[in-house]
Amino acid sequence: MKNITTRSFSKFGSIIEYPGLAQKNKKKNLFRIVLEDPKAPGWRIAYLVVRDKMINTLEQHPGTFESFEPVKGRAVLFVALKKDPEQIESFRLDRPVILKKGVWHGIITKGRSAEVKITENSEVKCVYWRLSKNFML
Repeated sequence: MKNITTRSFSKFGSIIEYPGLAQKNKKKNLFRIVLEDPKAPGWRIAYLVVRDKMINTLEQHPGTFESFEPVKGRAVLFVALKKDPEQIESFRLDRPVILKKGVWHGIITKGRSAEVKITENSEVKCVYWRLSKNFML
């Protein structure tokens, strides 16, 4: 039995990770599309490295579902159905979830960083909601 490494698995596929993570800025969130097939449009896989410990903006995608699948670390997902600060709820992201279309969302880490796999429509419209106060734990 072999361990999966970039080299050992390359003829079969690829590892879902953020490439070159050790060399990247250690203070900013990082987002990268990992897989998108122009010959078969419709969806894509992305990898998010979360380093924010507070949020002041939520976003929504009116026309697409979106999955958040925890890979490493401890993350918190903030969600709301309406643009009302009193209705924002937070959840430990300890299981893979799929957000419905149009759900306001944001994510922070409870540690140094957290890593999350995202699957979404390849054409994503983003709408942003600037919050009147910061949310953190």
